Amino acid sequence: MNSSLSQQSVIAAATPESISQAADYLRQGKLVAFATETVYGLGADATNDKAVAAIFAAKNRPDFNPLIAHVADMDAAAQLVTMDQRSQTLAAKFWPGPLTLVLPRRKESPVSLLASAGLDSIAVRVPAHPVALALLRGVSPTTAAHVAQGLGDKLAMILDGGACAVGVESTVLDLTTATPTLLRPGGVTLEQLKALLGPVAVTQGHDDSGPKSPGMLASHYAPGLPVRLEAETIREGEALLGFGPVTGAELSLSPTGDLAEAAANLFAMLRALDRAPFTGIAVSPIPAHGLGLAINDRLRRAAAPRI
Repeated sequence: MNSSLSQQSVIAAATPESISQAADYLRQGKLVAFATETVYGLGADATNDKAVAAIFAAKNRPDFNPLIAHVADMDAAAQLVTMDQRSQTLAAKFWPGPLTLVLPRRKESPVSLLASAGLDSIAVRVPAHPVALALLRGVSPTTAAHVAQGLGDKLAMILDGGACAVGVESTVLDLTTATPTLLRPGGVTLEQLKALLGPVAVTQGHDDSGPKSPGMLASHYAPGLPVRLEAETIREGEALLGFGPVTGAELSLSPTGDLAEAAANLFAMLRALDRAPFTGIAVSPIPAHGLGLAINDRLRRAAAPRI
């Protein structure tokens, strides 16, 4: 299929045939946009590191904001995250629907670490739109034409499910905290949440340390070992995280210098090197363009002095 699709040819009515084709595209690691009840979603296979990297590349995001893993039901969510009584109560009330829950990641969860920005939590949601339930994943435009205008040449298909009923993004609620914390207001109101849970904390502004969920900046993943950037040599005790054709690298983000591959490998490789017998992680220079901007931003955060 031609990688440069016109805005007209990329939009397909959401029929059983086109949904099946879109599912095939997702399995191939391609991107598909589709309707949800909140906003149009930009979908990829959340277990495919390179497919997740392609989402960030397509949207030219300046930072690796965690993405929402859309699933078909509560049982599917429970395969990815640990659900406590609070989350089960909320899911029974609001799923399918415009509520995203940030929950602890299961150790065996197959979701890409890039999709959760390296955090030990995953944002999950069960959407109510039948097209979304057939495919799963999400971002923000509200008509198929809006998606085509911005992303049409980067997608394998846009499934046109009409205008979105809610029109605003899902509410994001963090349940990894003792008191439930509203990270992003949306389709489920704060009053509705309080009616079920009691007190709910509300974030005030943004914390620039790094993202914890879509639409909200909060605590971010950083290795326990010190990180040294722009490394041309390896110091004693360090593990080199390479990029491009460098010698002596313990691991390489991309031996060929491919930024999408580097983004896909970033969090998993940082975690793999964050261990004894190493005393630090040295990182080869990363080009400051395209996805390299986001990679360097996250590496600078990882290398920042600990407070």
